[in-house]
Amino acid sequence: MDGKPVKKSFDQWNVRPNLSDYDTTCASFSWESILNEIDGLPDDTGINIAYEAVVRHAVGRLGNHLAIRWLGKNGTIQDYSYQNLHSQSNQFANVLRKLNVTKGDRVFVLAGRIPELYIAALGTLKNASVFCPLFSAFGPEPIRQRLNKGDARVLVTTQKLYTQKVSDVRKSLPELKHILLADAGEDADEGVLSLPKQMANASDRFAIPQTDPEDMALLHFTSGTTGMPKGAIHVHKAVLTHYMTGKYVLDFHPGDIFWCTADPGWVTGTSYGIIAPLTHGITSIIDEADFDAERWFRILEEQKVNIWYTAPTALRRLMRMEIEPLRQYNLRSLRIIHSVGEPLNPEVVKWGQQTLGLPIHDNWWQTETGGIMIANYASMDIRPGSMGRPLPGIEAAIVKRTNKNSVKIADKPGVEGDLALKTGWPSMFRGYLHDEERYKKCFADGWYITGDLAKRDADGYFWFVGRADDIIKTSGHMVGPFEVESVLMEHPAVAEAGVIGVPDPLIGEIVKAFVCLKPGIAQDEKLRPDIMGFARKKLGSAVAPKQIDFVNNLPKTRSGKIMRRLLKARELGLPEGDISTLESDS
Repeated sequence: MDGKPVKKSFDQWNVRPNLSDYDTTCASFSWESILNEIDGLPDDTGINIAYEAVVRHAVGRLGNHLAIRWLGKNGTIQDYSYQNLHSQSNQFANVLRKLNVTKGDRVFVLAGRIPELYIAALGTLKNASVFCPLFSAFGPEPIRQRLNKGDARVLVTTQKLYTQKVSDVRKSLPELKHILLADAGEDADEGVLSLPKQMANASDRFAIPQTDPEDMALLHFTSGTTGMPKGAIHVHKAVLTHYMTGKYVLDFHPGDIFWCTADPGWVTGTSYGIIAPLTHGITSIIDEADFDAERWFRILEEQKVNIWYTAPTALRRLMRMEIEPLRQYNLRSLRIIHSVGEPLNPEVVKWGQQTLGLPIHDNWWQTETGGIMIANYASMDIRPGSMGRPLPGIEAAIVKRTNKNSVKIADKPGVEGDLALKTGWPSMFRGYLHDEERYKKCFADGWYITGDLAKRDADGYFWFVGRADDIIKTSGHMVGPFEVESVLMEHPAVAEAGVIGVPDPLIGEIVKAFVCLKPGIAQDEKLRPDIMGFARKKLGSAVAPKQIDFVNNLPKTRSGKIMRRLLKARELGLPEGDISTLESDS
């Protein structure tokens, strides 16, 4: 916890951060005040995410403002104003009505980042149905599992994805009544319909029904270690967190252009790729294409992006490339960069400052929290390697379970333990669908126990240690993989590292590292001991890796998390478990 703070200045943009004084904002904060900043449904009929994201802007002064600019992989551009989004999502809501899809029914979308995905999400929420996104890279079995466990009533997809991944499992899903093909001109059969044809026959006027703030709105599946994935339930009231974090963390201002690179199949791509920016009435960039460094820098330049939200895996890829962004591209519009998915190594924060002229702001949250909980803010100096400080309205602590239902809170800085959040924030998940027992195990004494281990310093900054199930027990020491990986990345030859524990009869586990080298660095006999010696000097002999394997890539999820348990399973010849979220080209 000795990262040297990265100093920042916002003078060059003449923009005052929304959260300019952390302590003052936290002291005066209330969720009631955030509720007063959104509109709520007319006539006090509740809260609906789509109303806050689209309708209130479409019928007001932002009706003609650009809401989404979609960049097709083939170079096409489609622009959607708030009024366009309002009309087309109304049509989709009416399509659902015609199919007798009602409040609480689950509407799944299996597609890449195509416009129909975003329109379907908003139309589903307007109808008070439940939006359930899926990764388009899933195989047939992960898709079948999620559709089955989620009680899917409707699936929106494309002809190619339906043929390749859904048609063969369709008979095993009797509750799946309607499949809407986004790119089909005609219906295939009674249950497989052309979405364009349905939309063309639907009215663009729709009245959002009464929506209780606690009505289910979103269902996000998290990958399981060995068994079935878990479906985390979120409600319409979660929009308060989406709006508030857009204001205080992402620092949205009127007229901003925002780009979240996450796929909506991951919770970030929904909470911050769809909902949060729209609630603030700003412009979102949506790129259909997969990661391409030069394309990404062109987008930042040509679209004059002000705020960029991406993943550590993408940033580490950029670090491995011989690109000089500030020399090759005009990035003067870029004001702030955020990262989420995997804890951000200090070297990446420093690389941002050196290479992009801006530090990277890490933040922490989970599928279960529904929105950002701990963050580095625009107005505060960054401590590289730290998750930051809790959001206003969020109480975080380091705890240790004393038994199943109670915890002891660490009262001293520097103590490692379970990261816990006091329950009650609006986007807290309301359950795991069909798994109440597992849900109950996540809580004790009014705290949500996150499953992440962390520590807090004397100034209230939180520092990630590791997932509880990733911790390595070696010679009586508890070693967090992230700490070892971050030190390895300080070596001039190392681009990325993944660290696991390998069983050893004498010391419990040996720390083993899998290392990706930077371009142009050759593996030779001297490099491995040089890296091991470097780590030993920084970490001490008990914590430093005793084994290093050089690899070309590390297995990661598409949200950027290094899949350490997969590294371990492959090392030990164990079952790989659920790999449905594995990034195929990592």
